[in-house]
Amino acid sequence: MCGAHPSGIVSVLAVAGVVGSLMQTLVVPLVGELPRLLDADAADTSWVITVTLLVGAVATPVVGKLGDLYGKRRMMLACSAPLVAGSVACALAGSLIPMIAGRGLQGVGVGMIPLGVSALRDLLPPQRVGPAIALMSSSMGIGGALGLPIAAAVAEYADWRMLFWGSAALGLVVALLIWLLVPATPVHGRGRLDAGGALGLGVGLVCLLLDVSKGAEWVWTSGTTLGLLGAAVVVLLLWGLWELRVRDPLVDLRTTARPQVLLTNVASVLVGFAMYAQSLVVMQILQLPEATGYGLGQSMPAAGLWLAPSGLMMMAVSGLGARLSAARGPRTSLFAGALVIAVGYGSAFALMGAPWGLMVAGSVGNIGVGLAYGAMPALIMGAVPQRETASANSFNTLMRSIGTSVSAAVVGVVLSQMTVTVGGHVLPSESGFRTALLVGCGVALVAALVTLALPRRAAEPPLPAPAARQDTAVLPSPAAWPGAASRPAGAAAGPARIGYEELGPWRDAFRSPAPAQGAAEPSEDAELTRLRAEIAELRAENGELRRELDVLMRGVSAWVQNLAGRPTDRPG
Repeated sequence: MCGAHPSGIVSVLAVAGVVGSLMQTLVVPLVGELPRLLDADAADTSWVITVTLLVGAVATPVVGKLGDLYGKRRMMLACSAPLVAGSVACALAGSLIPMIAGRGLQGVGVGMIPLGVSALRDLLPPQRVGPAIALMSSSMGIGGALGLPIAAAVAEYADWRMLFWGSAALGLVVALLIWLLVPATPVHGRGRLDAGGALGLGVGLVCLLLDVSKGAEWVWTSGTTLGLLGAAVVVLLLWGLWELRVRDPLVDLRTTARPQVLLTNVASVLVGFAMYAQSLVVMQILQLPEATGYGLGQSMPAAGLWLAPSGLMMMAVSGLGARLSAARGPRTSLFAGALVIAVGYGSAFALMGAPWGLMVAGSVGNIGVGLAYGAMPALIMGAVPQRETASANSFNTLMRSIGTSVSAAVVGVVLSQMTVTVGGHVLPSESGFRTALLVGCGVALVAALVTLALPRRAAEPPLPAPAARQDTAVLPSPAAWPGAASRPAGAAAGPARIGYEELGPWRDAFRSPAPAQGAAEPSEDAELTRLRAEIAELRAENGELRRELDVLMRGVSAWVQNLAGRPTDRPG
């Protein structure tokens, strides 16, 4: 495993991401049949979908933190175990409770996606990280887009249990590939899992996501809905206070509050909203009967096939997004992605009269999603220490999930309020679909505006540090240090080991490793001297910043003690 090829690592992790995201759309074709198959009413069988969302949202930040503490490869293998067990439980289920339990276990598999993205930083040479991040991030859309037509075809032409036996087999294959081809990742995190923080975040997210996903069914103004919303607000506020006080927080809120991380997470919520809103609208228009005058009368398998190219566009655009990020930075890629999503909504508004038109609109929108999703991890990892990459990426994935949940609720409200009656059935009206498209377009434009507020010097991810259980990295050879030749020479030489804080941003994270033809290579000694000089300068600046920060924190501590009225700071 030590000599695993980078392409093999990227391929395996991308497949793991596809399988993890596939679990979310696996049962969509069965929704109408679940009451008959499980001998339960429709309201209860809706939990077969809801529980996967809830478990995935709660498990993702916890799994990310464990990845930082115990190794990302180890936790990816751990995530594959409940995915396989849950798939087997669903395949054998004959009633509702075992099916819900199995679907909950499948939801843990979603955690493989942020773990895989974070592992790329540890396992690949710097020049390969950017394209690999873009491809890995696009796996979320690929799994959803391909999973829908495949699941629909299996559900229509074979035994529905084959869906779950197939997902169990995929989970085993992914686990085997990770075991054989993905090297062990270094452990950078310190401390232990914040059990109190995990419990608080879990309770708060369950209350929030239940309220969002079930609000329309329970009535938005009911006591249950309002009570869950109030509980979510209170619990999440208390959780935030806990995280600020605990020594080893589940989510470092101080890091999350940095402008680059905070604004990227806000943009993630908005992009997740825009992505899911379009898929909801397009899928319903494709399947509504032609008698409505705007429905296209497609079967579930046919509708899935019409939308499959849009998912593949996310994979196709990943290389373009990597090159754009190399030339202009991931901030530009995120901005361009949000604008392209808005263009996709505009084309759906104009082309919703034909299946091919919705296929084109969906493809344009997913090009934007691919650009945006590829840029988000780069922005996050460029602003957090190496020991927090998995937990920070997991929190970013959680923000996307919240965006999709809110999107489902908002689109559901719009379509339920703007209806027509056709053949005795109440259906969403054409104006309702157009309103939902306008809402999604507006959210995408807001995401673009949020991106403009990101710091212009969007730091690319720091150079991977392979050292385990510490925040230091062995100084790489000059040839492996990107951008070394462009840096100014200094006067002093520094030590050969450097800390995370002293690693400057590296410019070639998204570039091709091929060297320019005929370029003269500087001597190794000259480059090494230049690098050591810059490290010494950065060490000096870092020491000065640490001293200033220490003075500031002492002042803040004294102010807080005075505010609390502690006698230790008062005379007499």
